[in-house]
Amino acid sequence: MEMTEMTGVSLKRGSLAVEDNDSVAPAEEAKRQKVSECCLTTGRAGLENASPPSGENVLGPPGAVSAGEGTENSDARLEEEEEEEEDGLSEEGDEEEEAESFADMMKHGLTELDVGITKFVSSHQGFSGILKERYSDFVVHEIGKDGRVSHLDDLSVPVDEEAPSEDMLTVLTAEEKQSLEELQLFKNKETSVAIEVIEDTKEKRTVIHQAIKSLFPGLETKTEDREGKKYIVAYHTAGRKALANPRKHSWPKSRGSYCHFVLYKENKDTMDAINVLSKYLRVKPNIFSYMGTKDKRAITVQEIAVLKITAQRLAHLNKCLMNFKLGNFSYQKNPLKLGELQGNQFTVVLRNITGTDAQVQQAMNSLKEIGFINYYGMQRFGTTAVPTYQVGRAILQNSWAEVMDLILKPRSGAEKGYLVKCREEWARTRDPAAALRKLPVRRCVEGQLLRGLSKYGMKNMVSAFGIIPRNNRLMYIHSYQSYVWNNMVSKRIEEYGLKPVPGDLVLKGATATYIEEEDVDNYSIHDVVMPLPGFDVIYPKHKISEAYREMLTADNLDIDNMRHKIRDYSLSGAYRKVVIRPQNVSWEVVAYDDPKIPLFNTDVDNLEGKPPPVFASEGKYRALKMDFALPPSTYATMAIREVLKMDTSIKNQTQLNTAWLR
Repeated sequence: MEMTEMTGVSLKRGSLAVEDNDSVAPAEEAKRQKVSECCLTTGRAGLENASPPSGENVLGPPGAVSAGEGTENSDARLEEEEEEEEDGLSEEGDEEEEAESFADMMKHGLTELDVGITKFVSSHQGFSGILKERYSDFVVHEIGKDGRVSHLDDLSVPVDEEAPSEDMLTVLTAEEKQSLEELQLFKNKETSVAIEVIEDTKEKRTVIHQAIKSLFPGLETKTEDREGKKYIVAYHTAGRKALANPRKHSWPKSRGSYCHFVLYKENKDTMDAINVLSKYLRVKPNIFSYMGTKDKRAITVQEIAVLKITAQRLAHLNKCLMNFKLGNFSYQKNPLKLGELQGNQFTVVLRNITGTDAQVQQAMNSLKEIGFINYYGMQRFGTTAVPTYQVGRAILQNSWAEVMDLILKPRSGAEKGYLVKCREEWARTRDPAAALRKLPVRRCVEGQLLRGLSKYGMKNMVSAFGIIPRNNRLMYIHSYQSYVWNNMVSKRIEEYGLKPVPGDLVLKGATATYIEEEDVDNYSIHDVVMPLPGFDVIYPKHKISEAYREMLTADNLDIDNMRHKIRDYSLSGAYRKVVIRPQNVSWEVVAYDDPKIPLFNTDVDNLEGKPPPVFASEGKYRALKMDFALPPSTYATMAIREVLKMDTSIKNQTQLNTAWLR
């Protein structure tokens, strides 16, 4: 097995980086959610947490800004304003601005070298290709704990005598639904909503009663006679707590409490998708559960569970939402648990490849037989000139003024115009309220931090920072751990190559042990693990142990004391395999003429009966279509990097390909 250094390589186009396996993708503009007329007028689209890595005891993976985090009393009105502003925000101007200067802005971004990614395991010659020219060139199917790959192949609703009828979903008008939602959410001063029963029959009154109770948990109904007309009057049965808890007595005892379904989504990360679904269903996002989050710029298929929402209500969303599809419904007793998955199956197309068939064969055989270095991918470290690991390091150093400055200060790099203005205002005035007014979207990390500073003041930065959702805060320190790990693994491979040596670490169960001299031949590089720094790990018994100590010392951190004054920021550490060998690897090279033509069918294509693409023996372009499975917390980017021998950073891609893009 050979190891090679990274060399300069050419890539035809700098499309966005590929996703982590259950991680957060870099921020990227999406089309605004399109809604068909069948949906509610109030159901506008709302507003990124990886599954815990296998064998890694991390506190919490990176996550996207979630709805539901906020402050009380005086902040309640502000949150409502944020929601309105965010939902109605037009992004067209920003898109034009970004398209104009993206390549120039990314000159200040990170390269792989900046985050310790420098080695390859194979010796084949690299070749270029277009990585994710279309998000439909990257498809992820979740693999459950039983080894079953999730597919959307059935849109039917389970037969259930007690499920709501179609009449229940259509008997109320859009205006009536809006009034009922405002009543349910305490958005007006009314204590009840009266709905006149047109064409009065007992059956119709029953359907209206059932529809209100089913669609608006927390509301009760009664029938009243008013001036000779029948009205169904809806009112609150209990306080605000009723909103978060579906009505217990309205759910059949014989049915499992959780509706499991397969979610197919395009160009949306999992948290965004759940926020959209919860908004249309008028429920809290926390009644959804899942095994891992999937990233944005891809087509992803995964299992979701939701508490006491019928399959019929979920299936109705297929008529309302674009870029989503729900199916394969079943009722189960239990929710899903984060991390309870074997991994993900990837289908990736690399377009316009330059490699010969022999080069492709050599590269893919190496990926199948040897694998790739299990680096943390570029999306772990952010896309601007201020890497997330720098913020994490400042948190661990307890340097809170630096934390504030790193998050809020102006920086070079790809950012929306309103963020640039917000940062400039902060730098000019140091007034959090003034800077906050520059943000139309306040659920971003910057907006949350400014809101915290407005509430707690500059003398209580820890509390101000604490307003940011926990997963987002932990993202920073995990980024620093990842930065250390990448650098140390490169040093380990530089020093000892791709073979186990005495003093390396391997896992026996969940416990790390040292490889002794007499046991070296019993292991391969695929068994070796390296620690993410923390108070509950051991370090290798060779030169790399001292390298860890030197790196943390240079960052003013004590490797012997990784506990923090604030418990959330105490790092226990974890172990991560040095080399990963993908499973179920297959590939083919196909010829095509139209750069926009899909090169394989998705689950929705198959449901719609579309024939698979037919390829000619020759064409203007060639593409490499590859399939492989990875365990949780491994980066598909790094597998593709090994095949192409290319720098996967956005900076490198845009610099190499500015001329092509124009």
